Amino acid sequence: CSLPQCITNNRKYHLWKYLKLYTKLCNEEMSQWAQSLERLLSSKCGMKIFQAFLKSEFSDENIEFWVVCEDFKKISSSFRMSSRAKKIFKRYIQAEAPREINIDQKTREMIRQNIEAPSAVCFDDAQKIVYGLMERDSYPRFLKSDLYRTLMDSTSQSVKM
Repeated sequence: CSLPQCITNNRKYHLWKYLKLYTKLCNEEMSQWAQSLERLLSSKCGMKIFQAFLKSEFSDENIEFWVVCEDFKKISSSFRMSSRAKKIFKRYIQAEAPREINIDQKTREMIRQNIEAPSAVCFDDAQKIVYGLMERDSYPRFLKSDLYRTLMDSTSQSVKM
């Protein structure tokens, strides 16, 4: 069978390695992704497909930061938390960071102070800002994307078979 044009585009081809994942999904689970960003991110497969979509658009720093924050909250060692907080700050928060996220200066400064004695919530304000940006921008683009539509169409067809 021939692949849709959006699949054969070399830049986006890596997205379609995740197509194997969707075959295990029922149409109902995938349609829940359209209900909210929270539903999409709570699905392991949905998260991977969303990350791949954003990577294909060269705009994956926000989801990458959000995931890193979720992992950061699980750290129990204060030494490890301190070390990780500094790495996160350097990679995503500080001005001109390699994967700089779009947050205001006040939040940036507050986080700089928070990481002096980090806790599991020291990145929460930035994480909320990033979540809001994804909810308003990236997530609607994903739902309108060829990727999502193709996944939904393919799943609907396989359910009918």
